Amino acid sequence: MSERPVRLDESWITPLQKEFDSAYMQELRAFLAEEKKQGKQIFPIGAHWFRALNLTPLGKVKVVILGQDPYHGEGQAHGLCFSVPAGIRIPPSLVNIYKEMQSDLGIPPASHGNLTHWAQQGVLLLNSVLTVERGQAASHQKKGWERFTDAVIRCVNEQDTPVVFILWGAYAQRKAAFVDASRHLVLKNVHPSPLSAHNGFFGGQYFSKANEFLEKNGMEPVGWAISEICEE
Repeated sequence: MSERPVRLDESWITPLQKEFDSAYMQELRAFLAEEKKQGKQIFPIGAHWFRALNLTPLGKVKVVILGQDPYHGEGQAHGLCFSVPAGIRIPPSLVNIYKEMQSDLGIPPASHGNLTHWAQQGVLLLNSVLTVERGQAASHQKKGWERFTDAVIRCVNEQDTPVVFILWGAYAQRKAAFVDASRHLVLKNVHPSPLSAHNGFFGGQYFSKANEFLEKNGMEPVGWAISEICEE
């Protein structure tokens, strides 16, 4: 972050300029630079820190799915919440998301966990924290990322076009508590993690409800089916 954010769709730059110029972002840059100087490996790679914003322009956001931290295992994180590159073992939470999608829409689970196809259709796959130290879960929390991603959510909330917010788990629900539910569709439930999914995640019909809302508001529904041939 020593230079302007890389690979960030220009639609986000003006609305978020105040954040990029802020003191907290300067402190975050300094923290990440020092981590690298100490030889610590940061996930995802720098070019993917803002990947969710690069793949999903502000004016094209239809659905927001909120995560918490990037995966901290080798090769997992690539800038989209719940998503991993093809060839990486599908994480347990995404396995459950695929199970629910099959129950809801009859779509068989994909053989890989790359959700780029969703992002390219207007599904903003946003983590609250955009970086993590390798092997150290939650290591970059409370360093400034949360404030930045709050601003991202505010940008979406203030758009004239109604949007679907899918908030799985208490953390996501607290983070997006200010979203205007009178204009947007806010779908809440427990997290799809195996630790909590059995407490009500399954049967939520998030995907069909999202598409029904989009169509009702004159928008194209999301094609949730994930191709076996995926783009990185």
